[in-house]
Amino acid sequence: MQSTDLGNKESGKIWHRKPTPATRDGIIVNIIHRTSDYLPKVLRFLNVAFDSSGDRLMAGDHQGNIYVFDLYGNRFNLVQRTAQACTALAFNLRRKSEFLVALADYSIKCFDTVTKELVSWMRGHESSVFSISVHASGRYAITTSSDTAQLWDLDTFQRKRKLNIRQSVDIQKVFFLPLSNTILSCFKDNSIFAWECDTLFCKYQLPAPPESSSIIYKVFAVTRDGRILAAGGKSNHLHLWCLEAKQLFRIIQMPTKVRAIRHLEFLPDSFDAGSNQVLGVLSQDGIIRFINIETCKLLFEIGGLDEGINSSVISPHGRYIACIMENGSLNIYSVQTLTREINKPPPPLVKVIEDLPRSKLSFSDLKMKVMSGRVQRPAKSRENKIQTRILKRDLTDNFENKENELSDGLSRKRLQILLKGYGEYPAKYRMFIWRSLLQLPENHTAFSSLIDKGIHVAFINLQEKYPIKSRKLLRVLQRTLSALAHWSAIFSDTPYLPLLAFPFVKLFQNNQLICFEVAATLIINWCQHWFEYFPNPPINILTMIENVLAFHDEQLLQHFMDHDITSQLYAWPLLETVFSEVLTREEWLKLFDNVFSNHPSFLLMTVVAYNTCSRAPLLNCNLKADFEYFFHHRNNLDINVVIREVYHLMDTTPADIHPEGMLGVFVALTKGQYPVFNQYPKFIVDYQTQERERIRNDELDYLRERLAAVKRELKRKEMHLQDAARRRFLKHQQNQREMELRRLDDEIERKVYMRDQEIATTTKDLEMRQLELESQKRLYEKQYSRNQEAVAKEMREDADAYRRKVNLEEHMFHKLIETDQSQSLKTQKLIEENLATAEQACIDADWRIQTLHKQRCDDLQRNECYQEVANLLQENRRKEVELLNAMMKAETKKWGEAEEKKLHLTSGKKASALSDASRKGFLEQELSDALEHAKNPLKEAAPRIQHEHVPSGCLTGASQLSDISKMDSSSHISLSRRKLEWDTTGQDLIEKVRNLRHRLTVQARNRCQTPHLLAT
Repeated sequence: MQSTDLGNKESGKIWHRKPTPATRDGIIVNIIHRTSDYLPKVLRFLNVAFDSSGDRLMAGDHQGNIYVFDLYGNRFNLVQRTAQACTALAFNLRRKSEFLVALADYSIKCFDTVTKELVSWMRGHESSVFSISVHASGRYAITTSSDTAQLWDLDTFQRKRKLNIRQSVDIQKVFFLPLSNTILSCFKDNSIFAWECDTLFCKYQLPAPPESSSIIYKVFAVTRDGRILAAGGKSNHLHLWCLEAKQLFRIIQMPTKVRAIRHLEFLPDSFDAGSNQVLGVLSQDGIIRFINIETCKLLFEIGGLDEGINSSVISPHGRYIACIMENGSLNIYSVQTLTREINKPPPPLVKVIEDLPRSKLSFSDLKMKVMSGRVQRPAKSRENKIQTRILKRDLTDNFENKENELSDGLSRKRLQILLKGYGEYPAKYRMFIWRSLLQLPENHTAFSSLIDKGIHVAFINLQEKYPIKSRKLLRVLQRTLSALAHWSAIFSDTPYLPLLAFPFVKLFQNNQLICFEVAATLIINWCQHWFEYFPNPPINILTMIENVLAFHDEQLLQHFMDHDITSQLYAWPLLETVFSEVLTREEWLKLFDNVFSNHPSFLLMTVVAYNTCSRAPLLNCNLKADFEYFFHHRNNLDINVVIREVYHLMDTTPADIHPEGMLGVFVALTKGQYPVFNQYPKFIVDYQTQERERIRNDELDYLRERLAAVKRELKRKEMHLQDAARRRFLKHQQNQREMELRRLDDEIERKVYMRDQEIATTTKDLEMRQLELESQKRLYEKQYSRNQEAVAKEMREDADAYRRKVNLEEHMFHKLIETDQSQSLKTQKLIEENLATAEQACIDADWRIQTLHKQRCDDLQRNECYQEVANLLQENRRKEVELLNAMMKAETKKWGEAEEKKLHLTSGKKASALSDASRKGFLEQELSDALEHAKNPLKEAAPRIQHEHVPSGCLTGASQLSDISKMDSSSHISLSRRKLEWDTTGQDLIEKVRNLRHRLTVQARNRCQTPHLLAT
């Protein structure tokens, strides 16, 4: 397998050596597109399409690079860069150099591969286009997205029609049927409609699939003749619809490995006349399986689990398969290589074993005897008994497998014995026996080259001379006759060739290769010397027939001569139609079983036997028309009698007049290439060809002269018409200019009049506007004066009200100040009384402390006496007691000092807190509680002061008891200090109250200063 990397090349060769695809995979070449960056990556191919010839294909990657690959010329070219991914391609337009591409922006563009220019740009879809179907004529195209399908005219690139659908049902696919004017639309609810392309009239609707099948159609394929529709989806079942009968006629179940079908496409065959039998099925595992829809057999498959296939396209002539792989590369497969094993002819039915010379026999050589039902093998020596082995037939194997076990050709002698015994070959194996008897080479390549030359000019209008109802049969007949004409030039001028080939065409219409080779073998062997007197009938052959008839039935020949009936009437019609007009199908097949199994002279003897067996009715005919009718229509004649008569004539005819001595033996067609056929008077054929060419040239010359004369006449008429048209055009232009001038004059006058009218109207409007402005000005002045007076009055009233309000506020403020001053005097008196009471309480406390001090002194004296007595009594413990007492005194002293300091600190904090609280309460509630304090100031002030200072004195007195040695002096100092502190605190409070009243008065005066000024 060859691999080609496109890289950044815009053109080049696809392969550098002749491809030789292997039979196992059939790959011609693998094409991959890698970038040449620092980190190269693969550009994945997304879509591929063949042109109508099948030798060129187009592929687009996900970056919008579109390449054309010429498989015949071994070239590739970059034809366009669209800069966006393509979603669908079509390369089979009427203009061969143009192609359609659907892009990711929902648009469709048409480009030219030669000029690489944009031809047209079509818009109209609102979602991604996933399918483009082109009509067989190449004039129309259908583009399909999930929500709509649109029909385009490719001549004007205009949209003709748009398929509107319900929102609940989306489109699966819309496409043209091949070789017809019908559009098939398939929806996601399994409904399928057929429409007429021109009128869009609904021709028919296929019935719904059976309820037992739960398949939802997603992919579709149609045969080339448009008769069978294959549909599949997420299932391993395939539905085959007959579009002519409009019914489902077969359901095919794929292998269990297949769970979903992703793509369907029929494989075209040059010899099946469009009735394709092989269907390619791409499943979810990336494998395409090709099956025969008639026999339901798996023929071959491509792809695999390692190299899965995403999508595929088959060329129109069926030679190539282009597949886009899962890794983004493109594989080209050869169908001929893949089907090489399938198209092999079956091995012959009978195997002939010839005996070796007796001298060459040895112990290692065994002679085989083929018998009915058993095979005998002799022992190594003559003396030993012959051993026999019976071959039992395997009931499970059919006869077709037995055929495959044989390899060489059939034995003509044994077939002749079988034919004489049964009178005909088995219908089931007749075609196979004929192929073996005629030794057909089956030259596929040579026949394909003849078919590729197309329909010969001589048979283009074949239907006019031979009207055939079946179009398929007519096409096969045209192709077969054209192939014969391309093989040898004489057959293009042979008038009876269609009559000669028609029965074989009808018999082998599904295999055109066999049909052609059977006809060619018949012409080479059984039509010997037919063309020596061309274009006249073969006089020599008819003379042989007449000599044989004269020998065996002279009376009948004399009857023919008496009525002027020649061999061209009683023999030639039978030969040129090979008895197809006078025999039924079964009789004709039985006859040609014997013809193909005997010498070529058997056919001439059959003509004689047909006449002799029909002598009774022929002797009764007296008119030439009756003879003509007899030899061109079927007659009441037993074909078995005729065949026995032929064998009798073959055996009893003398050698000097026997056709066997004048005709050669059977010669088969050569393998590989067909032999040259030139057994005809070449000068006559050349002369007729030259005459035809001369007549054609004369006709062409006459047509050219006629065409030139017509062109001259048309040119003259065209010039006259152009001159008249030019004069009419000039006159029309002059009239138009005059009309334009008159129109301009009228327009100018109208505009002048309208301008004057506008000026007058504008003047009046200005005057009216001036009057309105003056009246409005006076009105505004009156309204302004009234508003000014109202505002002045309102301001005076506001000033008076404000003055009254300020006076009331000053009166209330002065009254408040007087109330505060009287309250301050009362409070000062109360404070002085409280101070005197507190001083008296302190004196009382000091007297009680002195009394307690005296009592303590007496106790200390007694303790000293007790200690002296104890010291005398306990002399030994004196030092210990003194030490203990000293330690206790030191501890008591320390605790006393600490308690005194703590009491001093507590009293200072409480005095400061009381001072702060009283000052804060006074300042915050002075204005709100002034009247309440003025009514009952003594009841609240006296208890509060007594509560604040008496405990302080008590605590001070209690704290003085801890120091016994210095109590007297410290109590006097404490009382004098407290009195001094209280005097200082009272004076400070009175001074603060005075300062506060002064500040409040100043602030009130400052607030009232502005209103006074406004009032004045």
